Amino acid sequence: MRRARSTTRKRFLTASAALSGLTRLPALAALFALAVVLGLLAPAGVQAAESPRALATGLHISDGRLLEGNGNDFVMRGVNHAHTWYPGETQSLADVKALGANTVRVVLSDGHRWTKNSPEDVAAVIGQCKANRLICVLEVHDTTGYGEEAAAGTLDHAADYWIGLKDVLAGQEDYVIVNIGNEPWGNTAPEGWTDPTVAAVKKLRNAGFQHTIMVDAPNWGQDWQGVMRANARTVYDADPTGNLIFSIHMYSVFDTAAEITDYLNAFVSAGLPLLIGEFGGPADQWGDPDEDTMMAVAERLDLGYLAWSWSGNTDPILDLAIDFDPTRLSSWGQRIFNGVNGIAQTAEEATVFGGGNPGDTQAPTAPGAPVASAVSATSATLTWGAATDNVGVSGYDVVRISGGAETAVAASTTNTATLTGLTAETAYTFAVYARDAAGNRSARSATVNVTTDEDGGTPGAACSVGYRVVGQWPGGFQGEIALRNTGTAPVSGWTLAFAFADGQTVSNMWGGTPTQTGGTVSVAAASYTSAVPVGGTVTVGFIATKGTTNTAPAAFALNGTACSTA
Repeated sequence: MRRARSTTRKRFLTASAALSGLTRLPALAALFALAVVLGLLAPAGVQAAESPRALATGLHISDGRLLEGNGNDFVMRGVNHAHTWYPGETQSLADVKALGANTVRVVLSDGHRWTKNSPEDVAAVIGQCKANRLICVLEVHDTTGYGEEAAAGTLDHAADYWIGLKDVLAGQEDYVIVNIGNEPWGNTAPEGWTDPTVAAVKKLRNAGFQHTIMVDAPNWGQDWQGVMRANARTVYDADPTGNLIFSIHMYSVFDTAAEITDYLNAFVSAGLPLLIGEFGGPADQWGDPDEDTMMAVAERLDLGYLAWSWSGNTDPILDLAIDFDPTRLSSWGQRIFNGVNGIAQTAEEATVFGGGNPGDTQAPTAPGAPVASAVSATSATLTWGAATDNVGVSGYDVVRISGGAETAVAASTTNTATLTGLTAETAYTFAVYARDAAGNRSARSATVNVTTDEDGGTPGAACSVGYRVVGQWPGGFQGEIALRNTGTAPVSGWTLAFAFADGQTVSNMWGGTPTQTGGTVSVAAASYTSAVPVGGTVTVGFIATKGTTNTAPAAFALNGTACSTA
């Protein structure tokens, strides 16, 4: 829930590899080194990173990573689903899986604030997750904003609820992660978060829970005062099993690449397990989260992410699917499922379901040559012959080829994809790769050349543009363009043109693809910003170089039509 600011994935270690360097040591030194390897002693001057932990069952933590029971490194890629408020939307789990997710975080209530989810209901949710081959993160939402939100419940009350579900949860350690309470502290005295979190973890362990436990940050989940970051080691060490993972929620507080990268790297460097348990991308009255950096850094560091949320939000801008319909993904939904570093491109099914076999090293066959259809000024549909695989093809990646370089432009779980945000009267070359659940990638397909049509404009289209400098420094700045559809018809695919007067040069952009000649810039929509409904707004952000003067562009044109400026 949003609130304002008021490597290698599969790893199997063997003892023989760890001990192979001991054969040349004298006898006593070898014994000492063996004790260090086995964790019985720490080298002089080095404190052992972890005390001995109980034998893990199912999903568990080792060396700061979430592993399956067989030792396979598991990276969560999925979404949040508001089950407690929409208990009839059970088809959503199958729909989320069909779009490529490997995990779903399910909203439950312990009865403090909303209607309590019964043991029978929770058992059914777990069964549906398993039937759809999804890892299930179960969370109590009643704790949201405790200390600032008067209606919020305590972590202790949430822990009692979990204990009441022990019979339902026992034996599900391979499939279920217990997220004690959602955003369990607001912005008032967030330092109070640590002790109740430790107490709740200990309460569950004393009750015999062996599941991986997830704990959310204070500050409405965003930890902007750094309380979880500063006290994470204390909380982690309080868990006698060591099977605990931290969850940061990233919304408007995390609106720059530096903030996101710094926070995620801090946990990885400390060897503490972390995922992005909720995040948003669309701009709102509180700011504009940098979801592109969140997803890119999570992919680079092999950290999980769970987007908020499938459907049914009071603020529908965060609905991934409109009215719970998987065929009507919003631009936010397209970004999460089919965009670069998105779910379709990066998710790997948990091996407990029989997919993603670590022993599977055979790549799929190359897909058939793509064929283009429905080519317009700003979009084209590609269809290709399906690839085959010894286990099964899990998805396809569409790339643009330009000057020998490849750029990912779309991902799909079927053998067709619609590319949007293309530039009118422009020649493109595309190709396709297939991949399987184990991460093996095929050879590249044959290419197809596509030339987009001449731009005839969008009937009924009108627009306004808000331009602002988010921050600047000597020689550079970060800018933002908010494009609003003020016309009478939806915009599907667009190109926005403007000009810099002072030699500014765009070096990086998200939300669109820039082409710059001199001071003139043309921005083609990204796949997740290409659709702009009537009255809707999409946001493009960028980094650029500058000199001593940084004058804002004086005019903008959408598909050749002049926009008003706000």
